[in-house]
Amino acid sequence: MAENRRAGPLARETMAYVLAGGRGSRLMEMTDSRAKPAVFFGGKTRIIDFALSNAINSGIRRIGVATQYKAHSLIRHLQNGWNFLRPGRNESFDILPASQRVSEDQWYAGTADAVYQNIDIIESYAPRYIVILAGDHVYKMDYEIMLQQHVDSGADVTVGCLEVPRMEAVAFGVMHVDENYNITDFVEKPADPPAIPGRPDTALASMGIYVFETNFLMDQLRRDAADPGSSRDFGKNIIPHIVKHGRAVAHRFNLSVVRSENEPDDEAYWRDVGTVDAYWQANIDLTDIIPPLDIYDRDWPIWTYADVVPPAKFVHDEDGRRGSAISSLVSGDCIISGGQLHRSLLFTGVRQRSYSMLDHAVVLPQCRIGRHARITRAVLDRGVEIPDGLVIGEDPELDAKRFRRTANGICLVTKPMIDRLTY
Repeated sequence: MAENRRAGPLARETMAYVLAGGRGSRLMEMTDSRAKPAVFFGGKTRIIDFALSNAINSGIRRIGVATQYKAHSLIRHLQNGWNFLRPGRNESFDILPASQRVSEDQWYAGTADAVYQNIDIIESYAPRYIVILAGDHVYKMDYEIMLQQHVDSGADVTVGCLEVPRMEAVAFGVMHVDENYNITDFVEKPADPPAIPGRPDTALASMGIYVFETNFLMDQLRRDAADPGSSRDFGKNIIPHIVKHGRAVAHRFNLSVVRSENEPDDEAYWRDVGTVDAYWQANIDLTDIIPPLDIYDRDWPIWTYADVVPPAKFVHDEDGRRGSAISSLVSGDCIISGGQLHRSLLFTGVRQRSYSMLDHAVVLPQCRIGRHARITRAVLDRGVEIPDGLVIGEDPELDAKRFRRTANGICLVTKPMIDRLTY
């Protein structure tokens, strides 16, 4: 459990800037109509709520969110759920869509450009520090601790890093550090990742979290914008330049991860739920007796917009027709009418009719499950209506023809897929 959960003075001088413009194409059809940060997670929240909640819980009261790809549902969620910050209390919350502010034909060209195009807005608040965050990861972290390290070390940039088994780091940007965790090199998706000194089997992977003094970052963004060969990206351009010409320091996530008393001490929980398999697994993990992520932690709540809905309801009590749930999460406004749930997670407003069965299923809001349907190891996108008697997850070849089936056997089911079914 984090020792210091009170708002620190550094956080009050800081702006959190969340990069939330990415599609997340590896989530396949789940991001056809929404950006990855807007994807539902954990029964009530969206993925972006974790980064935003970390900022609020850390004491940061100035937040900006840069959006780009299919941002309507994300912007609506932010307006509904994150409009409680008040300018009269020196607080602010800005939604910053890609609005071609530099030229009429230029959207955000990269992660660094998404900040550069809004320099005037950032400077109008005059934050002393700025924390750059990715809006598409699931984790709990006290940014005040990272800010304190940044100030104490005198670094030009502090990079949040995750300790991972060395050969798993081939999918990340990897920090090569010395014995004091000064970053000496940044390698993007290396075939042979550099190890942490003295720990040959462990590497430091970038989390896409950066702390800067604001004036220094603005200078770096202006310099980068003047370079015609730049990709306008933090990981590809800004951070490598500082590593070469300044001082970059790694911040280990296990120093600032927030754990409740119910969470295991041996894991610093962080997930990139960027594939259908990873998304399904992270949601199903919440049905464990002691899940690796405690979403019930009142000391570090995950804030979100909550629909005003009635409680969940279970009806019928006959053999073979009994509304029941075992090791499952069921959100408000769900009605389990004579159906069964096992190791499943239901978002708001799901209706499950009699004699149906859900096993290891992640069911997004407003889905309808018909009578005698059987769904196993699947993700049902929002608003899917499963016809009576449909079986998913038992015939791999048939599933692959009808739905998006992953190599690990997880089926993603969307409304267009159901509409195309013929009987």
